[in-house]
Amino acid sequence: MGPLSGVRVVELAGIGPAPFCGMLLADMGAEVIVVDRRTAHDEPPPVPHFVRGKAAVSMRGKRSIAMDLRHPEAAGALLRIVQNADALIEGFRPGVMERLGLGPEACFAKNGKLIYARMTGWGQSGPLARAAGHDLNYIALAGVLHCGSRAEGPPWAPPSMIADMGGGMMLAFGIACGLLEAQRSGRGQVIDAAMIDAAALLMNGIHALRGAGYWDDRPGRNLLDSGAPFYEVYQCSDGRWITLAAIEPRFYALLVEKLGLADDPMFGEQFDASRWPEQKQRVAAIVRTRSSGEWAQLLEGTDVCFAPVLDYEGARRHPHTAARGVFTEMGGVTQPAPAPRFSRTPGTVRSAPPAPGEHTDELLRESGFSEAEIGALRARGAIG
Repeated sequence: MGPLSGVRVVELAGIGPAPFCGMLLADMGAEVIVVDRRTAHDEPPPVPHFVRGKAAVSMRGKRSIAMDLRHPEAAGALLRIVQNADALIEGFRPGVMERLGLGPEACFAKNGKLIYARMTGWGQSGPLARAAGHDLNYIALAGVLHCGSRAEGPPWAPPSMIADMGGGMMLAFGIACGLLEAQRSGRGQVIDAAMIDAAALLMNGIHALRGAGYWDDRPGRNLLDSGAPFYEVYQCSDGRWITLAAIEPRFYALLVEKLGLADDPMFGEQFDASRWPEQKQRVAAIVRTRSSGEWAQLLEGTDVCFAPVLDYEGARRHPHTAARGVFTEMGGVTQPAPAPRFSRTPGTVRSAPPAPGEHTDELLRESGFSEAEIGALRARGAIG
């Protein structure tokens, strides 16, 4: 019984941030109904590596109904389901839902308290609103790739998670805010969440530093972008990597002591950026003298702000993540556990990912459809 128990969400199937948002809500107790596409079994997935089945982590805790929303009777059936929903999540390009007869006005006519949550890459407005894009494009335009670059070489292309998952979290926050406001006003509203907005929002700390004059626009020369020797990734003698992030002066002093550099005048001025390149070479040479395990034994758990760079299995097996239960397992698939933690109404993974359309008849019955109506919708190809 999570904190969102009793909340009913209709999620139109997609990839990336929208299903991630639905997963966050489901983990916290919301009933999430995924409207999967009614397609032939041999039809190729939307993208080559589109994941369904037991490995579809973002589908956990949900139920699935299969519908062909291009069919007018399917759109009508979905509106009947929306009548009893608290929120709807859709991740199509602007205008698609309106063309299907499922836009905000049509949904509000059935349910005036509905939170209509829209997830796009570029947003519902602006010159790029209808253009295709992915995480890498959004974080490029928002300035994230630039600020994450090193002094030499091209920007790093991180895994698709900053704008994607950041957008999903922003949408979940928006839905929670909308539901709270609807309790007071009795009225629903549209949420326009965009991945470009999420990427920009996550840059708030960098904008603060830049506004205060503490950020050099040239990449790889700043406190938090690999410029500083005390905030960097270093390779050990065994080829593995460790991270050091001793920003605060007292943490820096401890790091210098642990590295045997307390009496070296070169390391006396922590924030003298002119010394950083030479300091970094010295630190790198020292780190290469020991294995990652030896450094962990010396530094882990101290205030030098240390952590090893772990692979997926290493992250799962680490004593800290194991003790906290950061990861869980369902159907043989390791995955992140629900977060954040609640003292009285904790979130939980309630069920494995559903097969597309697994709960079609069940959900239609719950929405008041008779067996004859369900049979007619299936016969006419509106549902799967």
